[in-house]
Amino acid sequence: MKEKRIVITIDGTCGSGKSTIARRLADRLGLVYLDTGAMYRAITWKALQTGQDLNDRRALIELAERTEIRLRRGERGPRVFVDGAEVTEEIRTPRVTNAVKHLADIPEVRSEMVSQQRRIAEAGGILAEGRDTGTVVFPDADYKFYVDAPIEVRLRRRHREFAGKGIEMTEDEVKKDLLARDAADKSRPVGALRVPEGAIVIDTGATDEVEENLKLLLKHIKEVDRVDKLIS
Repeated sequence: MKEKRIVITIDGTCGSGKSTIARRLADRLGLVYLDTGAMYRAITWKALQTGQDLNDRRALIELAERTEIRLRRGERGPRVFVDGAEVTEEIRTPRVTNAVKHLADIPEVRSEMVSQQRRIAEAGGILAEGRDTGTVVFPDADYKFYVDAPIEVRLRRRHREFAGKGIEMTEDEVKKDLLARDAADKSRPVGALRVPEGAIVIDTGATDEVEENLKLLLKHIKEVDRVDKLIS
């Protein structure tokens, strides 16, 4: 397979379907899928495992600087490794979710994660998904997308997702959680969620069908000659 050089970013809100779309698009184009959020979860998992004080800024920065995070392709999405050990499932627990802000809001930690993300891209073309991939990590990406959907649509999807995982939450609780996540993501001191300059905004609210929403992105990546040149 030819080495990939194209860079595509997909940012967006929680529950908009961006992660599923990103994985599917990466597979369709034969690109490496870079889940930047998983990297922040991974470093948070290590902080919790090693008993780090989440209020000790210097210790968290040093932890990030000496930790190696790897993403590998798997049949059910990217597999995440911290210092050689797989933590794909462990980083998705509520404990990690509730603690990740302590590291993600530290500029020096984000700087280290961004450096690692850019090093991953050097090995070949990627599709990066997260909150600041088109604004901070790869501002000169070949294609930048911002995926969103109305709050009621995202609420329904999120509630269904939680139910599928056996997590009992009322719709009101899920909505409150979503609105809190939106507010936190958009007000972060670094790496805040916003529409990247020059990004194509995709509204996935009309349908939950992944393929239909995927087509909304693919129609913008239709300059085949340009894509071939970037990939070759």
